[in-house]
Amino acid sequence: MKVHIKHWSAVAQWRWNIGNTNHDQDDEGDVCGICRVPFEGCCPSCKMPGDDCPLIWGECSHVFHMHCLLKWLGTAASKQQCPMDRRAWGAWL
Repeated sequence: MKVHIKHWSAVAQWRWNIGNTNHDQDDEGDVCGICRVPFEGCCPSCKMPGDDCPLIWGECSHVFHMHCLLKWLGTAASKQQCPMDRRAWGAWL
């Protein structure tokens, strides 16, 4: 018996590598701590996820969408501190 493929569709999935080794569960660590949107999505300011909406890691190891964090740091209430643990903000890009 011969099989002839008439049509096929490729499916792919991508993820930001945030250092979380448990990809099977939807953990709290897989969402931006500011906007609460998953990292595979994009922040409320963007229309498409990816390089135009990158992630930023703080020295405290918290991760945020770049645009969410910049908006947060632009407020007087931020005092240039991480929104999760209130340590002085220092970023690893």
